[in-house]
Amino acid sequence: MLLDRIAAFADRHAMFQAGRTIGVAVSGGADSVCLLHILRELAPRWNLRLHLLHLNHRLRGAESDGDVEFVRCLASDLSLPITIRDVEIAVIPGNLEQAARQARLEFFRDCIASGQVHRVALGHTRSDQAETVLFRFLRGAATAGLSGIRPATAAGIVRPLLEVDRSETEGYLRERGISWRDDSSNTDPRFARNRIRHHLLPQLVREWNPALIETLAQTAVWAQAEEAYWEREIAALSSNLITGRNGAVFVKTRWLASLPAAVGRRMVRTAIEHAKGDLRGVGFAHVANILALAAGAAGHGRAEIPGVTVTRSFDWLRFVTPDGEQPAIEYRQTARVPGVFQIPGSNLGVSLELIENSGTFDGVNSVYNIRMGGLDWERLSGRLEFRNWQAGDRYQPSGSTGQTKLKTLFQRARIPLWERRLWPVLTDGGTIVWARRFGPAAEYEAKSGCRLVLAIHESESPDETGIGYD
Repeated sequence: MLLDRIAAFADRHAMFQAGRTIGVAVSGGADSVCLLHILRELAPRWNLRLHLLHLNHRLRGAESDGDVEFVRCLASDLSLPITIRDVEIAVIPGNLEQAARQARLEFFRDCIASGQVHRVALGHTRSDQAETVLFRFLRGAATAGLSGIRPATAAGIVRPLLEVDRSETEGYLRERGISWRDDSSNTDPRFARNRIRHHLLPQLVREWNPALIETLAQTAVWAQAEEAYWEREIAALSSNLITGRNGAVFVKTRWLASLPAAVGRRMVRTAIEHAKGDLRGVGFAHVANILALAAGAAGHGRAEIPGVTVTRSFDWLRFVTPDGEQPAIEYRQTARVPGVFQIPGSNLGVSLELIENSGTFDGVNSVYNIRMGGLDWERLSGRLEFRNWQAGDRYQPSGSTGQTKLKTLFQRARIPLWERRLWPVLTDGGTIVWARRFGPAAEYEAKSGCRLVLAIHESESPDETGIGYD
């Protein structure tokens, strides 16, 4: 029996909780009207309260207005509450189908967020599932795309009719003498989905596989199970190996290049999704280019994909959107002693403190590590200033035999390009006396015989994830 099949499917996917209010999206078409009447019959099973939801796209003039009136009367006849929203879809730029879909999802999310309903039920059928899988396959979708329409989503959208064919919904309504409205746009050949529904899929069923709709729907079920497994696996891996910092996402190249292809592709997609929030426009070739960038010889490279720039520098890939890309910031500021200088546009702070030498400063064996350093205060003029490093900057770090360009030090230490823009140096009358990570200049370094030490300490804010470059 149809009702029992639908109830079992809903229970299998935990669609309804007892005593909740369920929004039923009703367009006026056969599938949504069938959904409403079936849920009305099944509601006592879960003690559900139903609330009709209708979005008027205003795309078909009087026909759209007629849909609104039809659904309003339906709600009145069934003594159910209804919420209607009007949206001028035609004025939204871009793809019309995508705009309409986005408007519906926003409407449903708003109804859930406001507490008006707990979940929203949609009337997608197995026929819709088959069309979606075929459509995505023709566009070159991978397993995630072939998983098609999900029975239930974390956002609160449920689809109780997903194992029911469109012919069954229409048969259910005809048997009971229940009317519905046909949307004329569903036959418009300008829309790819309509060409698939009315021409391509029927031809394939006639000439290739009479059970194709069921086959495609089963493909979606198979792919959904595969994706559910991979989502858990990739989430566990990515939590430790994909790093977010300062609006960008980072992945270590040698780790990514070592993964099996199936895992590597999914990890790249996860990094892209972390960076821009979705995977729109991202295809197989984009993912392959990024994997090739990671597997190449150490150095620098770049790949542009829809909405994200991926940059390779030494051992890291950096994923960033145009909005997340920080503009270059030039800074120059007097260094206060004592005091803390916060590097503009970063979470790095450099503190200066004047202390008496207790004999613990003896060059590389001092108490100071890579994040600390000490300068002989009496060798300094006191005209100290923090600024960005600049092209051509050079100095002689403690322990080295001569002056070296900072660019050379960056390359030796494998400091990625994006980290260098804000790299701080401390100058004394224009002369570099200290540089981040590379420490004090040899001429100004605090040693055991000096009386006063300018202690320099680097620190990063705990609310950001630091990245170690090794």
